Amino acid sequence: MGLLSNRVTRESLKPGDHIYSWRTAYIYAHHGIYVSDDKVIHFTRRGQEVGTGTALDLLLISSGPAKSRESCPTCMAPQEEHGVISSCLNCFLAGGVLYRFEYAVTPALFLAKARGGTCTLAVSDSDDVVIHRAKYLLENGFGCYNVFKKNCEDFAIYCKTGLLEIGQSGQAVSIIGGPLAAALSSPLRMVTTNVYGMAATAVGVYCASRYMADIGMRPNAVKVPVEQLTTRLATGLLQVVEPQIPTNISRQSPQLVTQ
Repeated sequence: MGLLSNRVTRESLKPGDHIYSWRTAYIYAHHGIYVSDDKVIHFTRRGQEVGTGTALDLLLISSGPAKSRESCPTCMAPQEEHGVISSCLNCFLAGGVLYRFEYAVTPALFLAKARGGTCTLAVSDSDDVVIHRAKYLLENGFGCYNVFKKNCEDFAIYCKTGLLEIGQSGQAVSIIGGPLAAALSSPLRMVTTNVYGMAATAVGVYCASRYMADIGMRPNAVKVPVEQLTTRLATGLLQVVEPQIPTNISRQSPQLVTQ
């Protein structure tokens, strides 16, 4: 297992694997659950891999794979009501390299990773349970997509663990973690004497934020049966609310609403 990711071959895949592929310039990775026969179930924003509805889309979408003009006969078209879709492995990878997300890694290995979104401290459930969740959500949906709060990585991790706690995903933390670590470490300049000390402090803050944000460490992450999850989403007992605000005002963070 490398410090950046865990590259695997197609022949080594087994049903229930959480797989992903980095897009252009490693800006983001797209995640899904491999179910069998070169089929992958994954979560999208109405068929798009990413999307925020903000200017950030210019960066994210431009880094994504180019859409083919010809539709794939084996892939399922995105439904209007939700973004969980089934694709062939080739379309899922979109010319990218295949990687496998790792579960139950040691804290040392987790912290040694150069970037989030490649592994977790949480333990995976059995493969048949994982596949059941993915197929059930394919039929019933996973709610509203949000690139920072409820994305393809969160979907795949839920299928693998059954743990639900709407929060920042591993790769979202890694994207914003650098600037955040620098900001948080600025008050600590008093205890550092040179640029190396400041860099070490920023790295420490970044690693700590990744560690505490991992689903395996979140104290409020609970097991939610997939049937209860979709019922709560359908009835509005559990939802992600995105405030409708003018485009010239910065977007607020979506909130988890329960009743």
